[in-house]
Amino acid sequence: MPSFLCSRNHWNISIHARVWVRYVLLAGVLCYGAHGFASDLLLTHGHIYTANPSGKWAQALAISGDKIDAIGTDAEILRLRQPTSKVIDLGGKTVLPGFNDDHVHLWFGSLALHGFNLSTPELNIKPDDTQAFTKAVKAYVTAHPHEAVYFGRAPFAELGEKMTATHELLDKIMPDRPMVIHATSEHALFVNGKALALAGIGDQPVADAEIERYIDRDANGHPTGVLREGAMERMERALPDPPLSERLALLHAGEQFLNSYGVTSIVAATGGPKDLANYDELRKHGLLTLRIRQAFGSVAVNHHLTADFLADLEKARSQYHDDWIQANEVKFFMDGDETAPLYRQDDYIKLVTELDRRNMHVMSHATTALGGTRALDGLEAVTKVNGPKDRRFRIEHAYFIAPGDIARYGRLGMIASMQPAFCCYSFAIPGEPEKQSQWNSVEKGGAVVAFSSDWPCSWPPSPLMGVQTATVRELLPGFDALRNPGVPPKYDDPGERLTVEQAVLAYTRNAAFANFMDDKLGTLEAGKLADLIVISDDIFAMPHEKIGQTKVTATMVGGKVVYGRLPQ
Repeated sequence: MPSFLCSRNHWNISIHARVWVRYVLLAGVLCYGAHGFASDLLLTHGHIYTANPSGKWAQALAISGDKIDAIGTDAEILRLRQPTSKVIDLGGKTVLPGFNDDHVHLWFGSLALHGFNLSTPELNIKPDDTQAFTKAVKAYVTAHPHEAVYFGRAPFAELGEKMTATHELLDKIMPDRPMVIHATSEHALFVNGKALALAGIGDQPVADAEIERYIDRDANGHPTGVLREGAMERMERALPDPPLSERLALLHAGEQFLNSYGVTSIVAATGGPKDLANYDELRKHGLLTLRIRQAFGSVAVNHHLTADFLADLEKARSQYHDDWIQANEVKFFMDGDETAPLYRQDDYIKLVTELDRRNMHVMSHATTALGGTRALDGLEAVTKVNGPKDRRFRIEHAYFIAPGDIARYGRLGMIASMQPAFCCYSFAIPGEPEKQSQWNSVEKGGAVVAFSSDWPCSWPPSPLMGVQTATVRELLPGFDALRNPGVPPKYDDPGERLTVEQAVLAYTRNAAFANFMDDKLGTLEAGKLADLIVISDDIFAMPHEKIGQTKVTATMVGGKVVYGRLPQ
């Protein structure tokens, strides 16, 4: 397994020591000529977009340890040079703050990288295409004969569609070990008979009616192998945990994949204590290359204020609250994959009011307009009970927003956490507003828009492809494998297009603000963490239709290059 040499335990430095170090650094910045102050790394001759409104562009910056010492002109930064300093000439390359992917599913994405993926920009094979599907899955099984559980990803169960293929198709390929295939939406699983048996799902209905309603059955009551929404958790709990070394290898491959697209920090939108323990193990082994904010929640599974749940939240928050791993977020599913709200409004308000009283942060999945309205109503109710404070409550996705709710986003200080990859469906959904993904309208209404990929729901998790999509309002082929893979539907809504700068800010400064990290991340400024990327082209000057072709040539997290390389 790969490891990093000479890793620094910055997270163990005491608060007083960190404050003193930062004071010394900033004092040095104000005294460029002081010979006693030297930076470890000087990046010069660059085209640096800082995202700082008081000075958007710079030529050079200086880094010591994991923080930025100074940013300015070449002449100003070169004054910090000492014999021990390393100087890198960027050769005019464009530098951006590191991207914060504000909503991903790191474990699911890591599994998709490990197993077979039948929904990418290059191919799209549904289970009902039995010949092509069988050939592709058999090829993977033949090449990997010893896996304890076979994982895959494929397009199916889209918007509640029924499949003709059943678990018997998978049983013919793999009869004696579990096979679990994730839908591209991550709101359904397609599993074989061995996996069904492992989860205790047979011809008799399961005891929990909330789970049973999401188990697809044929006319005779036999399970088809498709498990939706809340039934997915039952399957996931039944699967054996891979050994720690395998879990870490899977997660490290996932974070490196995100690093390759310039992602330096994420919000892990599903998971809990087990995931946090895995991230902590990555850190202990010197393998953590992403900053991770973990939300507690499972797909379409309702929360309950049990003593165990609250204890888990409090323990996680007290244990993980540094620059690398944070746990103070609870995710609610107001709806599922385009389904009706999952919570009664009074139950949701009761839950959120108590969590807010405990200063927990809340994110609410809402793909429907009604789900969004109920989340907004809940926030208003919480504010009346607990009083005003800086909450930064989030609504995830917000594909559709009721016309009267756009202004409420801004008035209530809501974060709209949205995905460019899902903006441009070529069909209307009954009961939903005609307009979708109204980024510009939401921003004009005073709310903060933060962008993300929802990886692996979209593929690949490329913020630069997201910037292109946000500026032209037309999907790149294969970018939205969830809905129309391989076919770029046109949804030309000029009023909702963003500028390149708006789109970049949604992945950087806005996302940092959404996660209470704006004092440390999101812009390139003295005293902030040295998370940045170097890209192959100037996305601010090139045609919008080509931005997605831009490559990330180096990704730096905390002053260390975790992907690619800086110019030599």
